[in-house]
Amino acid sequence: MRRLTELRLPLDHDEAALKTAIAAGFGVPEQAIVSWHVHRRAWDARKKSQIMLVYTIDAVLAVDTLKGSPTPDMGYAAPAKAARPPRQRPVVIGTGPCGILAALILAEAGLCPIILERGKVVRSRTKDTWGLWRRGELDPTSNVQFGEGGAGTFSDGKLYSQIKDPRHLGRKVMEEFVEAGAPEEILYIAKPHIGTFRLVSMVEAIRRKVTALGGEYRFGAKVDDFDIRDARIQAVTLEDGERIEASHVVLAIGHSARDTFARLYERGVFMEAKPFSIGFRIEHPQGMIDRYRFGGFAGHPILGAADYKLVHHAQNDRAVYSFCMCPGGTVVAATSEPERVVTNGMSQYSRAERNANAGIVVGITPSDYPGGVLAGVEFQRRWESAAFTAGGGGYKAPGQLVGDFIAGQASREFGDVLPSYKPGVHLTDLAPTLPDYVIAAIREALPAFGRQIKGFDRPDAILTGVETRTSSPVRITRGKDFCSLNVKGLYPAGEGAGYAGGILSAGVDGIKVAEAVAASLTARL
Repeated sequence: MRRLTELRLPLDHDEAALKTAIAAGFGVPEQAIVSWHVHRRAWDARKKSQIMLVYTIDAVLAVDTLKGSPTPDMGYAAPAKAARPPRQRPVVIGTGPCGILAALILAEAGLCPIILERGKVVRSRTKDTWGLWRRGELDPTSNVQFGEGGAGTFSDGKLYSQIKDPRHLGRKVMEEFVEAGAPEEILYIAKPHIGTFRLVSMVEAIRRKVTALGGEYRFGAKVDDFDIRDARIQAVTLEDGERIEASHVVLAIGHSARDTFARLYERGVFMEAKPFSIGFRIEHPQGMIDRYRFGGFAGHPILGAADYKLVHHAQNDRAVYSFCMCPGGTVVAATSEPERVVTNGMSQYSRAERNANAGIVVGITPSDYPGGVLAGVEFQRRWESAAFTAGGGGYKAPGQLVGDFIAGQASREFGDVLPSYKPGVHLTDLAPTLPDYVIAAIREALPAFGRQIKGFDRPDAILTGVETRTSSPVRITRGKDFCSLNVKGLYPAGEGAGYAGGILSAGVDGIKVAEAVAASLTARL
């Protein structure tokens, strides 16, 4: 099989034109093409009047050719299967993308993992999350951050990443998702996404597979403590007092497990403060973004709802950038702690809501929050509490029109752009909800973004605060063996440990860590 890249065709080409172009690209007659499939399909909209589709094609040919290149082997080489489960089964803490992929690999290796999740199964968790959005009722153990599926369940469901992936582990993640019910197009479109509703059923399907392979899920099982002796993990203790002996523990706890961070630090597990970003969510009409990106092709079914990516380097040396852009989506309440407000973005598979939203965030470093390893957590909490107060309580979020924000005056009424955040937005002045240097940098960036996307700084665009959970504020540092630097058998993984950012990279990291656990355990059997 050979691979052909950068095959360019007009947006509305027909199927026959694609096969003709494949033959021409390989320099062979069409009848010499035994079979072919699309490995990747992207689009190039730099010329809005002539948007092109850009293909990578894998084909089996009946004749030799020097054009193209050999198709790489992207199959997953699974760890050797254990002859029997170990006496102490591996424990996976957390059921986000990292945790469920780690659990799956361990189960496929015959190691019968125990999967501990403080929250609820995904459908019960969804009901609790809607309880916050509709009624302002927060369950601290079952919300956007905690429960089966992790924070990625209530997001845009983006499945692309910029990580280096020479082993094509991302392909393994994608194939598992397709088997679990994701559309096959995620295997080839350049910027695949799933959306919340589809993620729910997929998470359930993966749970059934892991369970069938001998894995054991336990919900409402919050890990409260870690028994560490002689620089090795010995057991974990649940909140109800149950002790689970374990020599191998995967920490896939997510970026909001603040109490677990504190317990690990108390027990002497090495960790470091790390940079993250904070800011607001911004909303515009999706149609405005579509027209900017696609011109007269806006609304084309292949293109879908348009996204954007923006960066501005402010005069105060702060970087301001768009984060987790959600085309045709909504801004959602994402807090996990009482009397704090946190925002995030979410889209369904259709991306059909009226607004586009994205985080507009500013990078900060540990020098901005001195005070120790966990100072970043307290820094986040400070601004989340300020947002709760500014929103007037009841988990309403503070909001401000872009024009008023730039002018430094409180907003009094909405314009044409209406906010999507539930349980509601209280118009006010957002300046007290983030540090002065963040406010100054965003005020400078918005007009600059308006010069890149016409209308981005339109006066009635909506800012909603605050976005603080862009990534973990700590890194639970590990070595080349994927173990904690100072606790053998403890495997920090995924976004909460500071080693991933997003669904795909978290899933890939879960696979890598599970392989390390499997290698260690099978060597003992």
